[in-house]
Formats: sequence, structure tokens, C-alpha cells
Amino acid sequence: MKRLFGMIMCLALALCMTGCGSTVAPSSESTTTTTASQTTEKSESESGSRSTSETSKEADNKTLVIVFSATGTTRGIAEKIAGIEGADLYEIKPEIPYTDEDRDWTDSNSRCSKEQNDPAARPAIGSEEIKFDGYSVIYIGYPIWFGQEPRIMDTFVESYDFGNATVIPFCTSGSSGIGNSGKNLASNAGSGNWLEGKRFPGSASEDDIKAWIESVAQTSTDR
Repeated sequence: MKRLFGMIMCLALALCMTGCGSTVAPSSESTTTTTASQTTEKSESESGSRSTSETSKEADNKTLVIVFSATGTTRGIAEKIAGIEGADLYEIKPEIPYTDEDRDWTDSNSRCSKEQNDPAARPAIGSEEIKFDGYSVIYIGYPIWFGQEPRIMDTFVESYDFGNATVIPFCTSGSSGIGNSGKNLASNAGSGNWLEGKRFPGSASEDDIKAWIESVAQTSTDR
């Protein structure tokens, strides 16, 4: 009887020890899982930080193409530049659009004749304002009127701070060159690092424009 009782006690003790041992494993697995989770979260956090930094850097080196185009000719050149550079495009629109009669250079009483003969003329702009934040290179285009930049371009450059952005003027005309228009805009702007501009015919090809952009980039690098 005593022997049977002893065997029962031994069996009970063995079962108790087996039960206690099984409670240890889950604790170990829990610790491992938590550690792996923390490692993953840290990795994702570091990856997110790098992504944000890279995005911020890209945002500070964007290119913008600004254009005023009464007939669409200069806009066509601007669109080619934007396509080559992967740039944003912004169009200056006058509060009162220019008609063909307004642009009649043979009529001394036409709107453009009066504006271009008055250096103080500042036609109002009707397009929404734009912010230059993040743009390190700004192309700015316009037609040549009476051998000069349209007065609305003076309105525009005097209304904005170009900061330290590199500003590159370009223009279109039937025969006139860019003249002093780029220098006039730079002087009126009073900000930005202005480079020498370029005159294009309305028929300028994408290859012609691309060659010019590459030459401008080389000139900028050599400075």
C-alpha cells in the first residue's frame, strides 16, 4: 500500500514539473517577437527619414518656366523647354488680353505703342500669383515688342523676389534680337542670378533648344 502511494506521488510530481516547464516557452517567444518588431520599426523609421531628406533635396532643385505669350508663339518655345527640363510651366496672363489691334505697331495710338513708348507703364497681371519656393532655375520668356520686353514683363519681375535662383531669359521675334531686354528685366527685378538670354524664331526645333540649354548649363558650371 505504501509502495503504491509512493508511485502515485512520483507520478503527480512528474506531471507538475512538465506543466511548469511548458509555461516558460511562450515568454521566450514573446520576447523574440517584440525585439523583431522593434527592429522592423527602427528600420522603417530610418528608411522614412532618408526618403524625406531626399524628397526635400529634390524639392529645392526644381525648374520653372515662366512665359508671356500674346499669340502662342513664345508659349510653344516655353513648352519645349519645360519638356526638355522636366520643368513646371507658368503663364503670365494680362488682366486685359491683348487684341490684334492692340499689338499693331504701325498705329502710334495702339495700346502696345503707348505702353512700349512709356518706360513707366506697368500693365496689370490677371493670372494667379506663384511662389518660387524650391525653384533653383527659372526660365522666363516673352516676345519682343518694339525692340523691347513687353511692359507686362516689367510688372511681373518687379512683383517677385527671385532670391538666389538662376534666371535665364529667352524671347521670340520675327527678326529683332533679344537686345537689352534681359538686362532690363534683371535690373527691374533686383534679385536672382540672371544669365545672358537667347532669341528664338517661332519655328525653333526641339534640338535647337536642347543645344542652347546644354550650352547654358555649361556656362553656368564654368562660372
